[in-house]
Amino acid sequence: MSVLAIDAGTTGVTALVVERDGTIAVKGYQEFAQHFPRPGWVEHAPEEIWQATLEATRQALKAYDGDRLEAVGITNQRETVMVWDRETLAAPRRAIVWQDRRTADLCTRLRDEGHEARVREMTGLRLDPYFSGTKLMWLRENEPHTWALVESGRYAVGTVDSYLIARMSRGTYHVTDVSNACRTLLLDLEAGDWSDELCGLFGVPRDALPELVPNWGEIAVTDPASYLGLSLPIAGVAGDQQSALFGQTCFDEGDSKCTYGTGSFVLTNTGSTVQRSDSLLATAAWRAPDGGITYASEGSIFVTGAAVQWLRDGIQIVGSASESQAVASTVEDTEGVVFVPALTGLGAPDWDPHARGMIIGLTRGTTRAHIVRATLEAIAYEVRDVLDVMPAVSSLRVDGGAAANDLLCQIQADQLGVPVERPTVVETTGLGAAFLAGLGTGVWGSTDDLRHTWRLDHRFEPGADRAAADAGHARWRDAVERSKGWAT
Repeated sequence: MSVLAIDAGTTGVTALVVERDGTIAVKGYQEFAQHFPRPGWVEHAPEEIWQATLEATRQALKAYDGDRLEAVGITNQRETVMVWDRETLAAPRRAIVWQDRRTADLCTRLRDEGHEARVREMTGLRLDPYFSGTKLMWLRENEPHTWALVESGRYAVGTVDSYLIARMSRGTYHVTDVSNACRTLLLDLEAGDWSDELCGLFGVPRDALPELVPNWGEIAVTDPASYLGLSLPIAGVAGDQQSALFGQTCFDEGDSKCTYGTGSFVLTNTGSTVQRSDSLLATAAWRAPDGGITYASEGSIFVTGAAVQWLRDGIQIVGSASESQAVASTVEDTEGVVFVPALTGLGAPDWDPHARGMIIGLTRGTTRAHIVRATLEAIAYEVRDVLDVMPAVSSLRVDGGAAANDLLCQIQADQLGVPVERPTVVETTGLGAAFLAGLGTGVWGSTDDLRHTWRLDHRFEPGADRAAADAGHARWRDAVERSKGWAT
């Protein structure tokens, strides 16, 4: 028995076939375009995401010759908002991506009007452009023709998971789960349901929103005419970071993981308790078919892997992301160079949408190797900043593309002062979607069965020189303060 998992990320879509022992049999991948219509704006074309999903699935199916597929699971970039026609499934405009900063002024306005305390109480989130609610509010205020069709019921709104399920099912289902819904600013976190009060605040008609379903079980069914001839139950769905928490088998309260993707996201399982914090987010991790919700505390870092991608595509000083380790390893340290990758503002724990990226400490002796190493150090510093305001952890499980970078993992362990554990399967975001779908269809009978699939690849022990690690981090914090408030 095996499960197809679709991981619709920020820069591309991955399709995995996961076997019952938790191994990945085959993988397909297709990138899609990033659109930057104005400084600070980030958009995706929904049709390009759908075509990338089809192509990634084709690649995986072509390479797979094992047992039949039992189900499909979906995980996705969160907070990105889409609008589409319920009948034709065509999108009238591009999606507004989670990285987009266009609603910074809207957030300031809502804050000045005194709404933030109530929003944080109900949602566990902040008034930040990161989240979906202000994006929808922006559409309502700036694109009235589109919004009129939302209010009339012709257009649906949702996150990437809802859009993909609609496309896969030929428009039969308009659904989402709590892990995605809780990132919209429209969900009452403790009630686990859409809030009429919040929908009213942001001006979003509740009827346009998806139906809330459990994270595993009978969610939807693919339509063969729409999805490459496949008729499969869609039996698992979760936002990417909660999916990675599930894929890392962090089922117990206190279990923590960090996913290095476009951004990096540290989540700690808080059980049935919503733990509130000034600098972290409270979020829903998953909801079981019996209705019980597991919560998590989250530190969201907006740009980590995207900084390496910028080295590759923006200033072209590395040929590939994987080259960063080799280049950075040619120097012992950065010689004082610090890179603050606030390319779309700062997330946790600083939360400054007006911060911008900065490289400081350059001299005539600075080489590309120093800048590349400073980039890897920045990723580790950002994760340390989050864990410094979380309850103490005894170890950290890591995953995502950059977790394959041994140098980064070692720097991370040195900065945290605790071991960093990398599993044999670092595609844990897609793995989590497969686990959810397989749990929903009996491929795995329980979470205990899933625990047995987790295998350690390497454990990075922290170095002994804490003074050097702390001095580097202090220099980093100085640079972060200098980057704040730049885009006023």
